[in-house]
Amino acid sequence: MAARTLVESGASVVVLEARDRVGGRTRTVELGSERVDLGGQWIGPTQDRIRTLADELGVATFPQHEQGRNVRASRGRVATYRNAPPVSMLSRLELRRALRHLDERARSVPTSAPWRAENAVEWDGMTVEMWKRDALRTAGARDLVDVMVRSIFAAEPSELSFLFFLFYLNAGGGLERLSSVTGGAQERGFIGGAQQISERLAEGLGQRVQLETPVQSIEQHDGGVRVRTARGDCIGRHVIVAIPPTLAGRIEYTPPLPALRDQLTQRMPMGSVIKCVAVYPEPFWRRSGLSGQAWSDRDPIRLAFDACSHDGSQAALVGFMLGRSAREYCERPEIERREAALQSFARAFGPEARDCSAYADQNWIEERWSGGGYTGLMPPGALTECGEALRRPCGRIHWAGTETATRWVGYMDGALDAGERAANEVVKRLAR
Repeated sequence: MAARTLVESGASVVVLEARDRVGGRTRTVELGSERVDLGGQWIGPTQDRIRTLADELGVATFPQHEQGRNVRASRGRVATYRNAPPVSMLSRLELRRALRHLDERARSVPTSAPWRAENAVEWDGMTVEMWKRDALRTAGARDLVDVMVRSIFAAEPSELSFLFFLFYLNAGGGLERLSSVTGGAQERGFIGGAQQISERLAEGLGQRVQLETPVQSIEQHDGGVRVRTARGDCIGRHVIVAIPPTLAGRIEYTPPLPALRDQLTQRMPMGSVIKCVAVYPEPFWRRSGLSGQAWSDRDPIRLAFDACSHDGSQAALVGFMLGRSAREYCERPEIERREAALQSFARAFGPEARDCSAYADQNWIEERWSGGGYTGLMPPGALTECGEALRRPCGRIHWAGTETATRWVGYMDGALDAGERAANEVVKRLAR
């Protein structure tokens, strides 16, 4: 998006892509008879940039299936439910009150400068786990918060700054929108997969996109920049770095980056996620009245959804190993991850889930050019101490990537927002 915006302004551009493909944290593969997403997958209301771009590029969407009963596997017991999770009325009331207070606090955090929130220092000095233990007394409410945090951040509540958590909620329209299907961030998928968006953008850029060209170093001087790669050097007036901050920190810079920016890259780890897709002869869970949605606090797969194709021609389930679970399995052989995923599906949806006709997973933790997923996270102290360096240019270097967005941070929509913003920064400087 940054490159397209610059080209439209009349600038000369080259895109240096480390992978042998475009798409970044979206990845669509052939599995069974269909294309399935092993990376970013869904969009929802208010994600206007990605929806408008998909329409322009001719990539259609379809609603995520959620009809039927959901499955909850918690504290050794499996139960189903339709609307409200099967927890005590006290837990439900406590959680409802806590979520209302959370959203009120989140709205007080400015997404363009969260470190300026009135209670920024206090909130950035605590984790979500600390807030949870202080605000919630019932086990049921605490369990549900754990589920939501793992699902949205691919991390444990103990890993996240409470200020970063509130900032993220505000950027995405609140906790309910982030965690919901209908009316939420998981409302629709792309027919043919999400990676098509990047692929079609790249087609429009033609020879400007150079694959398998990871950047080794960036040198700045009075007249411009020199970007070094194993395939040769590129000379330009400005450079936009559109990768996660932790990976940006592995590039060598001359002169060195400012101290705060360098600290930021060291204090913004990626989340931990392994995404698993299993294909079946038929959607047997639907026959049993189940939606395909499930969550667990102990199984390797912590979150699952129906992943059937838009026309019903292929039945599939998608599951996520998240946070601690993903780290437990990230170095194990794929056959062990497959067995763990299928056992999790079987526990939630019945023994038929063990007999899939095709399986694939994406271990984003070991993916060299992402280092994890879904996005970069901030532990306590990072946002108030280093947050101002997140988007601030360093000389002729400008920063993009979904982590630098102010709306829908961590999502495809946020990536587009960041790309446009960084490109417009360069356009203004080129016009001087």
